[in-house]
Amino acid sequence: MRDLASTELDLWRVDPTRLTTLMTEAGWTLVGRRSGVYNRLAPPGEPDPRAGAFVVPLDREAPEYIEDLQGLLHQVSAPSYRNLWARAIAPRLFTDPTDEFRFRREAAFPSGLIAWREGERLISSARRTLVAGAKSYLDQTRHFGNRHGQFANRYLDTVLMGQTEPGSYIVKAFAPSATTVPLRKPPTTTVPTLDVGAAVGPYGRDVSHAVVKALSATAEAIDHYRSSGSLTGFDAGVREGVSYEMATAILGITEHSDGSDITIEWDTSVPGGFDEPVSRFAFSGGDAVILEKAAHRLAAAEDSGFVTVTGRVHLLARKEADGPGVFGVENVMGGQPRKVRVRLADEDQYHEAIHAYEENLALQVNGRLEREGNLHWLYDASVVRTVGQLDTLLHVVAPEQRSQITRGQLSIDDME
Repeated sequence: MRDLASTELDLWRVDPTRLTTLMTEAGWTLVGRRSGVYNRLAPPGEPDPRAGAFVVPLDREAPEYIEDLQGLLHQVSAPSYRNLWARAIAPRLFTDPTDEFRFRREAAFPSGLIAWREGERLISSARRTLVAGAKSYLDQTRHFGNRHGQFANRYLDTVLMGQTEPGSYIVKAFAPSATTVPLRKPPTTTVPTLDVGAAVGPYGRDVSHAVVKALSATAEAIDHYRSSGSLTGFDAGVREGVSYEMATAILGITEHSDGSDITIEWDTSVPGGFDEPVSRFAFSGGDAVILEKAAHRLAAAEDSGFVTVTGRVHLLARKEADGPGVFGVENVMGGQPRKVRVRLADEDQYHEAIHAYEENLALQVNGRLEREGNLHWLYDASVVRTVGQLDTLLHVVAPEQRSQITRGQLSIDDME
């Protein structure tokens, strides 16, 4: 919780109109006002509006403005309202206007807890959801690969991560509403240049809307499959932001869960831009099967060259500076090259390959297959999911394929 014995500089950053909005959303009731001077609010659940009033000062020119504002914040953060202050007011009050994304996953653990690896995967999947939606702001396509990655990362650089809250495990992301996301990376040179593309770009809320539009289209495609058994809804939804990346991101949130959802609360202190103040998309664990089928379909466009390989991570090459690293996968399913080298589009997924390597887990990856001499490569690749223990998977593959799988770890020379 923010220490209210803060500097006057922090208090000058507080927008009293926004504070009024946040308090009313948290349960306070506006019971009186004097335009430009103050707003008077009654606390949550208080039947008598005259008792215990909270007065929000509005006149920044008044000599007592800072003192009155500090007194109000002490009042709002008092023990009686500490939970509302910490959960609904403070995270948004001292930052720029933000739209809040909440990624919730039901887990068979006590409230607020989750298995470590599942927690890591939830955070990774939340990140990938934001990235996939941000890419769809610039373009709508079945499979992005590495395209528009820099723009998506610039959007992600504006986003803050918040604490989980009591109940099921929740990852929060606060996406600034009024911050500009540059279309191109600003030049690093110290020589002044005129680069309009780097200076201008959409507001963060516009990109967040693209994320939600893609989420909505994907949820509709899942509903269409449930009623028809057809994946055509995913094909039709591409123009609305459905993509392989979005499907696999939501797959990571839903798989092996007892239910999950993504909720977006739009910051109402920023006018316009949404039909409802809250958007919510719910998923079941059974949706993972649908999303996996859809991901295969979206990645398998006729001219894409993208394939999915499931197998054992049998080498990890040293990461290059600012690079995603390379690892090798020994295919256990047949129908593709027996060994491939994988170059990830997203360096943050490299730790999933490390985990699969250390625990002897089967990993499913997707990428653009190319042959270079005797080597097969997956470029612009992404980790779809960790399938499970390799020994368990080997029981379901053909005996002749099983016999080709090498036991133990290999050196990099084994891939040549």
